[in-house]
Amino acid sequence: MKTSTDPRHLKRREAIKVLFAQGFTKQASVPEIVKEILSKQKSIDKQIQKAAPTWPLNNLNQIDLSILRLAVYELESGKTPPKVIIDEAVELAKEYGSESSPSFVNGVLGTIFTG
Repeated sequence: MKTSTDPRHLKRREAIKVLFAQGFTKQASVPEIVKEILSKQKSIDKQIQKAAPTWPLNNLNQIDLSILRLAVYELESGKTPPKVIIDEAVELAKEYGSESSPSFVNGVLGTIFTG
């Protein structure tokens, strides 16, 4: 059972915070996972845009976009079961996003996963 002190959850939280901050200004210290996400950002963003065509990336809530980028990266890596990745992304959206963030994140990731 995942808890808020689970090391994987804490690692994801840290990655989200850095990805979010990186959207505004270049960060001096970036964890390896964030470097990997940034190196694949164009490909990841294309998938997000395809799954949510009515929401241009520049109009998305920055925290939602950060959560989606991390989740899509993890889905591509294949190291973690997709349902776990989606559940974790929804939990992060509940923690950091707006009221509509969890359902938005769930819908976009569900479309990417089944697409």
